Amino acid sequence: MPDQSLPQARTPEPATAEPATAESEAASAHEGISRRRLLGTAGATGLVLGTAGAAVGYAAAPSEAATPLTALGADRAMFHGKHQPGITDGLQARGHLVAFDLAAGAGRKEAAALLRRWSDTARRLMAGEPSGHDDTDVARDAGPSSLTITFGFGYSFFARTGLEKQRPTALDPLPEFSSDHLDKNRSNGDLWVQIGANDALVAFHALRAIQKDAGRAARVRWQMNGFNRSPGATSHPMTARNLMGQIDGTRNPKPSEADFDQRVFVPEKAQPAWMANGSYAVVRRIRMLLDDWEQLSVKAQEDVIGRRKSDGAALSGGTETTTMDLEKTDAKGNLVIPINAHARITRPDQNGGAAMLRRPFSFHDGIDSDGVPDAGLLFICWQADPLRGFVPVQRKLDRGDALSQFIRHESSGLFAVPGGAAEGEYVGQKLLEG
Repeated sequence: MPDQSLPQARTPEPATAEPATAESEAASAHEGISRRRLLGTAGATGLVLGTAGAAVGYAAAPSEAATPLTALGADRAMFHGKHQPGITDGLQARGHLVAFDLAAGAGRKEAAALLRRWSDTARRLMAGEPSGHDDTDVARDAGPSSLTITFGFGYSFFARTGLEKQRPTALDPLPEFSSDHLDKNRSNGDLWVQIGANDALVAFHALRAIQKDAGRAARVRWQMNGFNRSPGATSHPMTARNLMGQIDGTRNPKPSEADFDQRVFVPEKAQPAWMANGSYAVVRRIRMLLDDWEQLSVKAQEDVIGRRKSDGAALSGGTETTTMDLEKTDAKGNLVIPINAHARITRPDQNGGAAMLRRPFSFHDGIDSDGVPDAGLLFICWQADPLRGFVPVQRKLDRGDALSQFIRHESSGLFAVPGGAAEGEYVGQKLLEG
């Protein structure tokens, strides 16, 4: 879990409702209120990343009067754009990751039709509209809630569709690492979909629609569910905490940095051409051995990470964003930040500049029969080239990260995520119709 911080959500201006129309005032209190109608009464539109507003609560039954959406429900990410959504957007409260394998006999034609269906569904749902066909109405009362749906292709997809010559070399399988305990049934896949939203029902609604759209063209290979802290749960925007209680991801590259696009996105003139403005996602299910971790003292936990648990500041002093002093020693001459501290090992300047944009979800899948929580991190990182991002950092961690004895990598996937779809296009069209 490299020590790099996600772009933090900015605090929104309060959402203001437009004046009620005569039609809405005259509507029956018992009349159904569609998602589109609710959206029309909300004053917040456009792309807002991970923002939150004051939630409306009820002591007993909900009010029958039409109430404008709060900022959390009205926030909307855009489907069409230079890059796919769900990469630079702020962390969402709920997430689903799902991989599909093409069905026997399905090839390039069926894959193109599937991506066309998926893209249309994603566009509709991200706008707060019904999926367009056989909608389940699960999310009919909600706004977009920052929903993002992102699509990627696995290594095996290209042989299944006869497109081997278009497979990027950057998509070659990841090397084996000593910390891997991988379940092949929960790894890789022909197609990958990432879903995130700030409302659990909106996220589930999107997952169900994507699954139904797959029809007979593809079947689910594996699926994982995750969560993060809800927007607005803290008094001010801050770096997320993981299930170990640590502030996780302080040194993530930020869009404001000059080399951000170079690190995260494939250049426009890259080969193959269909990957222009795309990115590569490494997905790892990392189980945290919480019973062992929680037996450590806070001081011991901080030495493992190299940062204070309370505020994420480096053990060398300052605040969370203060540059880490790797040479600082204590009165006995010992390094203040241990030589095998996770934060020391994962620094870009300790890995030839290697960096990646981390955008994870935590997970908890119940308690094992021996009483151990099956919990940890759905690690997702984005980079222009995994061989210059994830791989060198993970190799370094493999050689002596103090955190490694408290985590276990249980599944893995690498996916080529093409650039965003323009108006009238679907994701992957340049590959499948090029």
